[in-house]
Amino acid sequence: MEIERKFLICRLPDALDGYPCHQIEQAYLCTNPVVRVRRQDDRFILTYKGQGMMAREEYNLPLTQTGYLHLLGKADGNVITKKRYVIPLASDLKAELDIFEGKFTGLRLVEVEFPDEQTANSFTAPDWFGEDVTYSGAYHNSVLSTLERFDPASYPQL
Repeated sequence: MEIERKFLICRLPDALDGYPCHQIEQAYLCTNPVVRVRRQDDRFILTYKGQGMMAREEYNLPLTQTGYLHLLGKADGNVITKKRYVIPLASDLKAELDIFEGKFTGLRLVEVEFPDEQTANSFTAPDWFGEDVTYSGAYHNSVLSTLERFDPASYPQL
């Protein structure tokens, strides 16, 4: 079970370059249910995500590079590229700050995963977090992958 909240960004945190950073490329074979392939640095992953907004099933399986490239060629829609910074928060939580590239340049989102829904619901976001968009499907990467055209006016932080 994945339990996470998603936020826009008011401002980037200080000393961003001091945090671990991953280069991510991902594409979607299906958006309902979500079936995604991802390259994160030198790792390749096939992911299934069930229905839901804050809490939903998630299963990750390792792929080889050959398998990833084969499935990537079968994906529909946009291939999403982004840099992900992993920033420690209080209570052993981590913020995963995504700075999108390519077609979605300018979009910045942060996600925090939680051990349970009670912790998620009682979370107080740091001051650099903006609007909570957990329940807005527009910010799901699977939805972004289906956009024919990215309209920055639809995304308030841009």
